[in-house]
Amino acid sequence: MNEPAFVRIVYYSSLKDLLKWAYPLVHPSLQFHLRPPRFNLFRLFFTVFISSFFPLFLYFYFLADLPSPRSLATIPVPLTTHIRDRNGVELYKVYKDQNRTLVKLENIPLQFRQAVLAIEDANFYKHNGFSSSGTFRAAWRTLSNQSFEGGSTITQQLVKTSLLTPERTFRRKTRELILALAVETLYTKDQILEMYLNRVSFGGTAFGVEEAAQTYFGKSALDLDLAQSSLLAGLPASPTTYSPFGAHPNLAKARQKEVLRRLVESGNISWEQAETASAQDLQFSPPKTDIQAPHFVMYIRDLLAKKYGATVVEQGGLDVTTSLDLSIQETAQKIVAEETAKIAYLHVTNGSALVTNPATGEILAMVGSRDYFDAKNDGAVNVTVALRQPGSSIKPVNYALAFSRGFTPASTIDDSPITYRVPGSPPYSPVNYDGRYHGRVTLRTALGSSYNIPAVKLLSANGVNNMLDLGRKMGISTWADSSRFGLSLTLGGGEVTILDMAVTYATLANYGNRVDLHPILSVKNSKGRVLEEFKSAPPQPVLDPKIAFLVTDILTDNSARTPAFGPRSLLVIPNNTVAVKTGTTNNLRDNWTLGYTPDRLVAVWVGNNDNTPMSYVASGVTGASPIWNKIMSALLKNSPSTGFPPPSGLARLVTCSGRSDYFLSGTTPPPCPTATPNEAPSLPRGEVGPTPIPQILPAVYNKPKWPRPTRIKTR
Repeated sequence: MNEPAFVRIVYYSSLKDLLKWAYPLVHPSLQFHLRPPRFNLFRLFFTVFISSFFPLFLYFYFLADLPSPRSLATIPVPLTTHIRDRNGVELYKVYKDQNRTLVKLENIPLQFRQAVLAIEDANFYKHNGFSSSGTFRAAWRTLSNQSFEGGSTITQQLVKTSLLTPERTFRRKTRELILALAVETLYTKDQILEMYLNRVSFGGTAFGVEEAAQTYFGKSALDLDLAQSSLLAGLPASPTTYSPFGAHPNLAKARQKEVLRRLVESGNISWEQAETASAQDLQFSPPKTDIQAPHFVMYIRDLLAKKYGATVVEQGGLDVTTSLDLSIQETAQKIVAEETAKIAYLHVTNGSALVTNPATGEILAMVGSRDYFDAKNDGAVNVTVALRQPGSSIKPVNYALAFSRGFTPASTIDDSPITYRVPGSPPYSPVNYDGRYHGRVTLRTALGSSYNIPAVKLLSANGVNNMLDLGRKMGISTWADSSRFGLSLTLGGGEVTILDMAVTYATLANYGNRVDLHPILSVKNSKGRVLEEFKSAPPQPVLDPKIAFLVTDILTDNSARTPAFGPRSLLVIPNNTVAVKTGTTNNLRDNWTLGYTPDRLVAVWVGNNDNTPMSYVASGVTGASPIWNKIMSALLKNSPSTGFPPPSGLARLVTCSGRSDYFLSGTTPPPCPTATPNEAPSLPRGEVGPTPIPQILPAVYNKPKWPRPTRIKTR
């Protein structure tokens, strides 16, 4: 018994011997007769290990990589991005795995909070992060069932779902308890409850009370009543089991009754209130793919991802207000679906429409196909952003170029056969859509009736490169490689998108000022800070206002299109002045109608996504024009168009043909000759231009080859 104390601790390595040595030190009256221990190397090693390395083991096993409880407030939780129309109607929610929208605790009904506490953690405001009785009860169930059971407080559940993995092990449970104690010291009870209600899963992709209320009842959490609150409060314990959309919806009702019983026991409600809530027939929102204007929202989602990154869009909780008007969208979608169904026998399987405000560039409707969910016909493909040939709908660019080079709407051109020969390419002989020749016609009639031969002759005089340059300035973004194009450009030989055509026609509607499309009005982050807000950009003058007006005036002139379309075609909107142009490719793969007023523009396309030709489409009147007519008529029903007033600098004169027309300064025709009584009257004057329009090109044209040597007839 003369060994030093530390020697005794080392020697008496067995718990029994150690207690026999230590106990008399506390109670001297109790003496044990001990034999002096013998030195044992193994006991020495074991004792040193236990006393020195075991604490390190405990540290590294439980605490080494323990996440900081402060990260609950600093690490961003995945939030849902909301895409809305211009009136605040939600079109779509973008999220990666968890659909979540944050809501303040004060905006959550008191009865819902009480219901959650009653069923999940009745002593939440009394304990310090864990419940002793709940922990011992869980331990007993764990030992008896050989599995880890409940007993977690709301604080522990918050820690488990936000900071730890969902593994069911003793290590995770211990770490959960340690973190729960730390969280209770850093945050108030209300902060903890708010974080929990915004993060807990209510089933499927619905995370947090706001999205749970929207998913199950189609309303905000603020509007939940007692019956709805008690049902939702019972879901977090096992969303799959208790979901009213699950395999056993009767379990949801049983769980709701249990929540109501707990509320009565806690004194928050009376039995009468519980019985009334239990008897209430709840109306659930049916499970659905909650998306409206799908092509548009996917277009917006892509724009946001390019600007802010996919992670921010999927998890950043952006609030995006777009320019789309859902009522206009639904009208346009319905018309496209109905009208394309009527001409399905012509092998027309798809249609697309775009409605914009040309003055601001706002997209009011985007119908990318007749049915987004028609997988058989690639309905998810957004035709408004796809490359298609525009047919004769591109001709206004060519005519605008001609008017800027001295020609006038009254200038005449010979609609007669012509052949262009280029070394190394077959002869090119354009033909009109109707297969006929119309003699000398004015440029007004040639554009209005969409004659092809005059358009090709005009482009030959203007120059292909000049038309390419003007088209790019007006809004065409797909004409980058000039070597690809020849005289067929004016008949639709260069692919474009509906979006680009909308900008190009809007330039005409805006008197030569280009206004790019602006589909987003505002973007806010999850804290409500404005990241961007639409403001009208200064106009980009790309065309003389007088020239833009001349083209618009022809496109509004029903008499100019009457020779080809008749006086009462679908291009006429009664009691309204509307500029409109059609386009159909020779192979019948693309059929267009585009028209505009000062504040509305409608672009329509019909065809097939697989590029197979339609059976028969007559100059847009059979295919796209009925859709265009109905959409534009609906837009103008309550706000008729008064037309386009001429800008200053134009003179309106009567030509020798007896028709009045507009002329720029320096292009007015000379006086008409006076005829003698025995002399036949001369042909109408008005061929006012730098030179007569050539009939045959020189032997060598300035383009090395023709991308489309075949005959093209279109209007």
